[in-house]
Amino acid sequence: MPTSPLALRIANRILNEIRSNNLPPGEHLSAQKIANLFDVSRSPVREALIILEEKGALNKVKNRGFFVSESGIENDDLQDSKIEKPLDENNHYQKIANDWIADRIPVEVTEKMLRDRYSLTKKQLSDILVRGVREGWIEQKLGYGWRFLPVAKTTESFEHIYRFRILIEPSAILEPSFKPDFSILSDQRRIQEKLLEGDIEKLPNEALLATGFSFHESLISFSNNPFFYQALVRVNRMRRLMEYQAKIDRKQMYAQCEQHLEIISLIEKGQLMEASYDLRQHLRGALKSKALVVESTLATNE
Repeated sequence: MPTSPLALRIANRILNEIRSNNLPPGEHLSAQKIANLFDVSRSPVREALIILEEKGALNKVKNRGFFVSESGIENDDLQDSKIEKPLDENNHYQKIANDWIADRIPVEVTEKMLRDRYSLTKKQLSDILVRGVREGWIEQKLGYGWRFLPVAKTTESFEHIYRFRILIEPSAILEPSFKPDFSILSDQRRIQEKLLEGDIEKLPNEALLATGFSFHESLISFSNNPFFYQALVRVNRMRRLMEYQAKIDRKQMYAQCEQHLEIISLIEKGQLMEASYDLRQHLRGALKSKALVVESTLATNE
């Protein structure tokens, strides 16, 4: 059976996490946890894990599952057609995203229109559409063609998203049902520490932004209220494209990571009122700093 484009994409993202040491040697990879992280079903995740086992990045232990290889990764062994390289910032995916944000393409399109406009093969376009569906800004119509979904395309919509987050994320921490998963908190602490130790400077933009999405969605999931979680995932998808376009202030990210670590410490200590307050201040600061960057990005795209 041919390998699906989605499984290849997931394998590549897992591989990036291993290479950046966010998934260290010996780490157990749960198919369900990865499925939740990437918002996909378990089937392509299992396929991705098998691909990475075949390439030596993972070891499969009977009755226990998949673990990151202790022997490390030989990059040359992994650079073939079975594993996709990360998409750079100037690829066709970003061109289509830029055009959608700048209203240069219509809401509803056909595959032929996209292939002709961007000089794409059927496989290239298929990969782009799969990624767009997964990231929440493209959907297939019931009949014929595809539809682009609403995203943050103005400074006002971007600000509305952050003000919504300022309301729901700190409140979720104060919910009676809030119960932190300390293993997930430990994972998040390790990720933030790795960022401060050097990952801020070396990770590509997409991977860097993914750490922020993961942190905030992990915290809100502890509320055990699916409506809080689903609401945040949805608005994160709406702002994701704009965040990818904007120039990342890597110096500012050091302060953000320090704030993330302080919030983690407060939750671990059970100081939820203080954690909620700090999270609110953190989001207000992020809104103030990112709104200027987004405004500049939109002006550049016009």
